[in-house]
Amino acid sequence: MLAELLGSPRSVAESRGSGRGYWIRLLPVLAVLVCLTRAPSFVRPLWNPDEGYLAVQARLLANGGELYETVVDRKPPLVPWLYEAAFAVCGSGSLTSVRVLAVVAQLSTAVLLASLARRRWGAAAGPTAGVLYLLASIGLNPEDAQAATFEVFMLPCTTAAMWCADRRRWGAAGLAVACALLAKQTGGAVLVPVVWLLWRSAAAPRSALVRLGVGLTVPVLSAALVTDPAGFLFWTVTGSSAYASFAGSELHVLVRGLVNTGILAVACAGLIPPVVRVLRIARTGSAELWLWLVSSAVAVLLGFHFFGHYYLQLIPPVALLATAALQILPRERLVTALLTSACCCTLFLAWGLLAPRPELAHAQRLAAALGQRTTPADRVLVWGIHPETYWLAGRTPATRYLTAGLLTNYSGGRDGPQVGEKYAVGGAWPVFRQEMSAHTPALVVDDSRGKPYAPDRVPSLRRLLAARYEEVGRVDGAVLYARVPGE
Repeated sequence: MLAELLGSPRSVAESRGSGRGYWIRLLPVLAVLVCLTRAPSFVRPLWNPDEGYLAVQARLLANGGELYETVVDRKPPLVPWLYEAAFAVCGSGSLTSVRVLAVVAQLSTAVLLASLARRRWGAAAGPTAGVLYLLASIGLNPEDAQAATFEVFMLPCTTAAMWCADRRRWGAAGLAVACALLAKQTGGAVLVPVVWLLWRSAAAPRSALVRLGVGLTVPVLSAALVTDPAGFLFWTVTGSSAYASFAGSELHVLVRGLVNTGILAVACAGLIPPVVRVLRIARTGSAELWLWLVSSAVAVLLGFHFFGHYYLQLIPPVALLATAALQILPRERLVTALLTSACCCTLFLAWGLLAPRPELAHAQRLAAALGQRTTPADRVLVWGIHPETYWLAGRTPATRYLTAGLLTNYSGGRDGPQVGEKYAVGGAWPVFRQEMSAHTPALVVDDSRGKPYAPDRVPSLRRLLAARYEEVGRVDGAVLYARVPGE
């Protein structure tokens, strides 16, 4: 069935298919493939701290919390709201509901890519683009590729922006760019190729730019007004200056960047050679796709952190460029690209199914200890970078800052030089001290385990522990402090 759908890679002049029949044949193939590639996401209760952060945020929001006020993060509101909605329908005890939404998001991205390719290069190009994308979509460390986090929900929005711009639907394109921005700031990079398509469209009226601008700005301004305009601006734009620098950790983050670039290159081993080959022998005439790739690469570089999940943004334009290249090359190149991609996908699938998750096991043991020593009504403080402990334990954080990173700058993957109280988000420590007084935690967990943000390097926390708490136990190197009676 798949071979029949793929057809010839040189079929630009062929019929584009019968519309409904075309999608009736293609959608089941893409749906089965996305379920297979996303299967590892369902075998773990949680994949990375971002999922844990979002789960805790969603619970707090469902219980009356206010985004950018009683719970904060350096991200726009769309994905926290999505988690909150999923929890409202299916309960907050499991991430299965958002994992299903992630499957839908990946399928939507593949379908939009297939539709773009079909419109540009003919019926056979659609399955090529959709299949190549899904095979490469899990080509990173499983904790980056399988987690239901920001980039996964951003990609259908960025792809929809290109889909709409390709059809000269400028208001809808602006709306899609806005959704991408509201999923994650770097999603706004897709505005570059969208504007390029608008500029190149000779038939576009002057009102097209207005429609694009309105479609973009109205949702973003609405999100700011629904939350808190000042808080929205601070937490999504102006409050991350220290985070968006790698001073003092240059080698640390560059090594991470090289490693993740190498991992993605392996995943795209079937896609890159056709693109390189075409660069040497012909031009694809797809300047907007190259702009999409370059702007996405700039977005990955922005902030100089190179976390693996950042690289997901590159895969849709690479899949389309490879599809374009395969329309020029002989048919055997298509077969080679698919087989290579399938083999690489199998490796990453096995990695996701079999790789151990020691940090998850640690968080689960720590959550069990919290459950034994506190009641659901108690507030607790977990001083670490694993907010999932709150979610696993079913306990309410004593502060709006769910990780030590926001109070020490360690959340940017720092390895020491610019980690400490003075590198915190602006104004965070006065608020933290107020919250410690207003909601004194029944239990404090020092989960730093020798990291640069340990309490002995954070004077305010060290004084708090010395004045009000005493050590009552240890779990895997994490130290538990209970409040001294009478404090």
